[in-house]
Formats: sequence, C-alpha cells, structure tokens
Amino acid sequence: MKQYYVENLYGLDDITDFFRVIRSDIKTDSRGKQYLDVLLGDKTGEITAKKWDVEPVEEETLRVKVRPGVIVKVRASVGEWMGAAQLKIKRIRPLAESDVIDMEDFVKAAPEPPQEMFDYISARAESMTDEDYRKVALYLLDENKEALLYYPAAKSNHHAIRSGLLWHIKRMLALGEKCCEVYEWLERDLLICGVIIHDIEKLREMDADEMGLVAEYTFEGQLLGHLVMGVRTIDRLAAELGIPGEKAVMLEHMVLSHHYEPEFGSPKKPMFPEAEVLHHLDMIDARLYDFEDTLKSIQPGSFSDWVRALDGRRVYKPEYKE
Repeated sequence: MKQYYVENLYGLDDITDFFRVIRSDIKTDSRGKQYLDVLLGDKTGEITAKKWDVEPVEEETLRVKVRPGVIVKVRASVGEWMGAAQLKIKRIRPLAESDVIDMEDFVKAAPEPPQEMFDYISARAESMTDEDYRKVALYLLDENKEALLYYPAAKSNHHAIRSGLLWHIKRMLALGEKCCEVYEWLERDLLICGVIIHDIEKLREMDADEMGLVAEYTFEGQLLGHLVMGVRTIDRLAAELGIPGEKAVMLEHMVLSHHYEPEFGSPKKPMFPEAEVLHHLDMIDARLYDFEDTLKSIQPGSFSDWVRALDGRRVYKPEYKE
C-alpha cells in the first residue's frame, strides 16, 4: 500500500513507494550520458524525478515499462530543484501482481463530491426563468449525468482531474452569478446556460475511464473538436425541443467563440456581452486552477519551475503562506 504522498515529501531523505507515471522520456545530459526524465504523480500532486546514467541496455526496457499511465514502484532519495522537491531514482520497476494498491491513491480528483457539484449545477439550471434556455441546460445535464460525474475537463491541461469538468462548470457558474449581480443588465439565463453547455462535448471529444484518466482523443474529437461538436449538439436539440432559431444560434455562437482566438479553435470572437463574459469566466477559472495547482508543489519563499500552461511563467509563493 502507498505510504508517501507527493504533498508530504518535503523533509524526507529516502523513500520507497508507488507512483503513477504522467510523462516519461530518455534524454541526454551535458556529458553525453543518457538519463530517465519522468514526471510522477498521485492524488495529491506531481513531482519530477531523474534516473541518472542510464546504460544503453536499460534504455529500451525503461521506454517500454516506464510509460505514461502505468504504476511504478520507486526507490529514491528526495532532493530539491529550484524550490520544488525532486526525486533521484535509484531503482524503478512497473507494478507487480503481488503488489497491493488502491487506484484512488493515484488519481487527482476535484475537492468536492461529484454528486454535490452536479446538484449545484442542476439547481442553477432549474432556477432559470427563460424556459428555452432552461430546457436545453436540463436536457444536457440529464443526458450526460453519468459521464459528468467522473469526466475531467482536459487530458493534460487545466482541470485534468477526476470530476474536473463538473468542478470547472461549478466555479464558472458561481463567478458568473457574481458578474450578473454587478452588471445587472446581463441576461443571466443566457450566461448560465452558456456556462453549462460550453464544454459539454468534451464528454465525446475525449475517451476517459471512470477514474477520470484520458486514454486518447476520440475520432470525432481529433477531427472536429468539442466546439464544432457542441454546435452540432445544440442544432440537434433546437429541433428536438423546439428552441427558437435566434436563441439556438446565440447558444451556438457562445460555444463556438469561447476560445476567442482562431489559433485556439474559435472562428469568431464573442459578438454579444454574455458570450464575452463566458470566455473570460473560462479563462479566469482555467488560469487560477493552474496557479493553485502550481502553488501546492512549492515551498513558501520559492519560485516554481516554468509553467507551460501559464505561458512559461514562474509562480512565486510568498514566505508568509506557510
């Protein structure tokens, strides 16, 4: 069984424990020697690890057996690199049949129970006074409930955790409600419906198991993406539920424009205020998730390594945040 979690590795000297491989590669150092560069994780976070001086005879074995998604047993010393804990691997092997583990130890999950998050989102949908937007939101929630309870919001970016899509939608809804309190002229029901449906086709864009781990993007996910798939779904529902044409197109525009830029998949920028707000709610929650997740892995008074999801920035954690 697992003894050490990523969040508790600071201050330890040597450990022997199980971790999930998130990323793995064989690289060459400045001396021309090969080494294993691996990102390990469990439900509490991620940690980089190195196995130095990999011999040529080891290389192929490590490539095959230490690959993303597998559980490995590691014996390592705990050090520090640029303010973050790092493992220096002495031995590493894949999970054996005799090993006893609980898979829930290795999967990061949203901090709230899935059913409670789903109920919160459903209550926001029920509270809509516009019958058309209400019907669309409730239909999609009911149709997709089983998958929503465990699906992540991404394969490797923000909210790539079990029930991450629900967590993302819930926090966007909470923030959206506050925006409508400040900007009272916004059409609340349109914004609430847009938040609920904007990423709904991620459920079919990615192939995820019940632990929230994404194996791969689906055929349609790779060729179309969740924005186009979302527009098709709204078009279908508009016909089935009798949604007026203007309202259906506005919902489609919110889905299509919420990535904002063509290079991120949006052929149109938002053209009415609720669509503009939807984009910024999405970005705020995504960026703050990345900040929050990064801060967990560094000690007070330190900078993180460069965070790719934050445009290569380094995140600082003040000393007073003990």
